[in-house]
Amino acid sequence: MQSIDHSTYEALREGAHVLEADGSGDKVLRLADGRMLKLFRRKRLLSSALFYPYAQRFANNTRALELRAIPCPKIIAVYRIPSIHRDGVYYSPLEGKTVRQLQTTAEEANALRFQLGGFIARLHEKGVYFRSLHFGNVVLTPENTLGLIDIADLRCQTRALSDSKRLRNFAHLLRYKEDRQWLLGADAGDTFLEGYRQGLPANRQTPMIERLRQLVTDR
Repeated sequence: MQSIDHSTYEALREGAHVLEADGSGDKVLRLADGRMLKLFRRKRLLSSALFYPYAQRFANNTRALELRAIPCPKIIAVYRIPSIHRDGVYYSPLEGKTVRQLQTTAEEANALRFQLGGFIARLHEKGVYFRSLHFGNVVLTPENTLGLIDIADLRCQTRALSDSKRLRNFAHLLRYKEDRQWLLGADAGDTFLEGYRQGLPANRQTPMIERLRQLVTDR
């Protein structure tokens, strides 16, 4: 992590467009060069972010995903900006549209549901647990592959996820009513689950899908 002074920060953000902000200030900036600057603040005096800053987690998570061949943003630098009490990650965004943006398109909707099921199976098999998994954080790239953005809240392990972690991850995915309706409405859920099933090893397909069907039914 590189510490930069205020004049360097101001030069970096000159001409930037603020994409996201809150009462505490800017959060996400699209810079004049088309790249992104995501700013993080430590919300509590004592927290894990004191020892492992969120900006560094974001950067480390991109490296973990790259090792697993999962498309994600490309890190340019990680900054500490003392003048505004923020850390920042400077990166090239993952090009494409989020699944949420594509939900209004009726054409090929089932193909996207099937592809999404397979992608989530791939994440789980590669040990990726993404608590913030939702359709605004999954991007369909121009190469027609799926990838992840906004990945500070992500953990990677060497083994495939346990069934309990998979079910918790699906519970996160189904939190949003509109997303849930698009994914599971009518016969759509069968398409998504079939995509997930085909992404699993043969010996895990039947028991895992049965547990997921129960989770979906309970919703």
